[in-house]
Amino acid sequence: MQISDSSSRILAGLLEARTGQQLTMSRRWRIETALSALLRERSIATLDELITILVMGKEPGLSSQVVEALLNNETYFFRDRTPFDTLARHALPALAAKRASKKRLRIWSAGCSTGQEAYSLAMMFADEADKWRGWTVDILGTDVSSCVIDRARAGVYSQFEVQRGLAITQTVRWFEEGGDGWRIIEPLRRNVRFQVHNLLDLPPQPAGGFDIILCRNVLLYLCSEKKAQAFDRLSSAMAEDGWLMLGAGETVIGQTKKLVSDTKVRGLYRLDHRKNDDRRMAAQA
Repeated sequence: MQISDSSSRILAGLLEARTGQQLTMSRRWRIETALSALLRERSIATLDELITILVMGKEPGLSSQVVEALLNNETYFFRDRTPFDTLARHALPALAAKRASKKRLRIWSAGCSTGQEAYSLAMMFADEADKWRGWTVDILGTDVSSCVIDRARAGVYSQFEVQRGLAITQTVRWFEEGGDGWRIIEPLRRNVRFQVHNLLDLPPQPAGGFDIILCRNVLLYLCSEKKAQAFDRLSSAMAEDGWLMLGAGETVIGQTKKLVSDTKVRGLYRLDHRKNDDRRMAAQA
């Protein structure tokens, strides 16, 4: 199935207008694969025919389906494992000490896709139930795609999805098997909430900000301008002593002046309080 350059540009423009994500030339090979199921479902013969329908506005709602299909929703439980170990060994113990009086943590999984990252976090806390007894741990998962958020809320996964990243003992402990797949057990599911949210919009803003924000492998798809905007949103949602975790191939260096690398833990980022201190000193001079 072939697609013309003009049609691919239209699809790329549609995706960026709706989500801020770029469909660069190096990623346009995904178009045919991503949209093939939608074409079959709608009995549309070619991608160029799809573009014609979109441009003419013949089928309301089709553009949203196209955008949903073009989004990259790759994820799995405890993806890349090391980031979760980093949180367990460094960020969480430090926060446990700092928040001991209030016994409350707020964690945001931004770009959570079908929810595996958010549920992985819930499993981490449940595995150390005695340590976190009496604590309120609020885990929020957000994504720009309403389809994946619906799936995340349902908490139902295929055998293949469950096997990616989980041991058999974890599957038995955290899931119940049903006719439609493996479902996260209700006690774990109620500890996580999900909502549709675009990272470029004003962030969810609990009082005091989020103690940990995970935004892994999302910013890769944004242009420099949109990336800077996203960092502004993320930094505004962080607690003053909170952490941001990015994907392995992402960094704040050269992208924002509001965040800096944690000097002690690789892969975690903090608000750059030096900028605020400098401004206060200048105002007092």
